[in-house]
Amino acid sequence: MYKNLWSSACLEAQGERSFADIITSIRYWVIHSITIPSLFIAGWLFVSTGLAYDVFGSPRPNEYFTESRQGIPLITGRFDSLEQLDEFIRWLAVHGLAVPTVFFLGSISAMQFIQR
Repeated sequence: MYKNLWSSACLEAQGERSFADIITSIRYWVIHSITIPSLFIAGWLFVSTGLAYDVFGSPRPNEYFTESRQGIPLITGRFDSLEQLDEFIRWLAVHGLAVPTVFFLGSISAMQFIQR
């Protein structure tokens, strides 16, 4: 009667390939055997050189607990506790999302250089 919309013949007619065809092709693994390790090395260098700490203004691991402050930072004000909590939540959101966003954008821009 009519073809299944997701059959391989239908996908090939539309110029698309199935996921199984893509990941079993040699071309896929040649491209990704270079891009995946290079993204990993770039991320490792970004953090290990300290550039990530400088770019995002976050303290290095040895700067979290200084000589003067050895305890966990607590909410200090009784009346402005909500403002301190909001500031902490904002800080956490910025620092928690910034690093993955940079690597996502880096991987997207790296894909622009792949020859088709």
